[in-house]
Amino acid sequence: MKLLIFLLLMPLLCIGQNTIDQAKTLFEVKKYDEAKKILAVVKSDNKQYAPAQYYLGRIAFIEKDLDAAEDYLEEAIDADDNVADYHYWLGSILGSAAGEANPIRQGMLAKRIKDEFEKTVALKKDYLDAHWGLIEFYTQAPGIMGGSFEKAFEEAKVIGQYNEADGHRAKGMVYNKQEKFDDAEKEYLLALKKNPQYTAPIINFYLNRKQYDKAFTLLESSLKADPENYTLTYTMGRTSAITGQHLDRGLECLNKYLTRQPKTNEPSHAGAQMRIGQIMEKKGNKAEAKKRYEIALKQDPNLKEASEGLSRVTK
Repeated sequence: MKLLIFLLLMPLLCIGQNTIDQAKTLFEVKKYDEAKKILAVVKSDNKQYAPAQYYLGRIAFIEKDLDAAEDYLEEAIDADDNVADYHYWLGSILGSAAGEANPIRQGMLAKRIKDEFEKTVALKKDYLDAHWGLIEFYTQAPGIMGGSFEKAFEEAKVIGQYNEADGHRAKGMVYNKQEKFDDAEKEYLLALKKNPQYTAPIINFYLNRKQYDKAFTLLESSLKADPENYTLTYTMGRTSAITGQHLDRGLECLNKYLTRQPKTNEPSHAGAQMRIGQIMEKKGNKAEAKKRYEIALKQDPNLKEASEGLSRVTK
């Protein structure tokens, strides 16, 4: 209801706003086509040109047009080189492009990715997403391209200066990449101790290590302490769907999750429906699995796992 009222009042709110404010308002409510129409007419001699190119680049990135996104962000930086957001998002776009590129192009992109994240934190030291980006770079790039676990730990320490729990999580990530699994587990558990909301990193660690008993034991103890924590509730269902264990418990949790509208940054109902489909598929109930996958895809057509599940149960 609040969103509907906002959308109805938006034309009135936009009166008196400059072009970028209007576009930002539209961007934030995901009205990307309307935002693009406003931004496309901003000329290069206008002081709003740099932010216009920035938002056009963000939209192109969302629409998975990485080449256009890169061009727009480069235009924004050419017009104004002193905005941390511009460098961060160009680094992120280049990182996504590298993930889809062949090894030769990955090598060409590596230094640019690192440079953009370094420029971001030079402009804004507490830009934590850029520090995370540097950790990703240092732990994934080979040494010849600038990869370094030592530098990754330095970034983790910086993150820890601003957020202690995140610092432990970052160290856990680096240790995990080094295959120092005991050290990684200790750091993830320290992160959880500092912030009880940080269950996902340690659960994902246990799942990747196939330590399913540890995952379920931790989830059950966490839910016992906080039974109305819906993120934990969803995570229990997800863990059940992935492992094929404790299926009835997982189904119970996912059905409970569906009784409440998710908050911002919480898993969607579409995701919960997909996980129920996976559980039903593992139970051998293909008809119910098919139904749940179809519901999930109707709510979110971009759910790849739901699409793959539907293909399996309709063969």
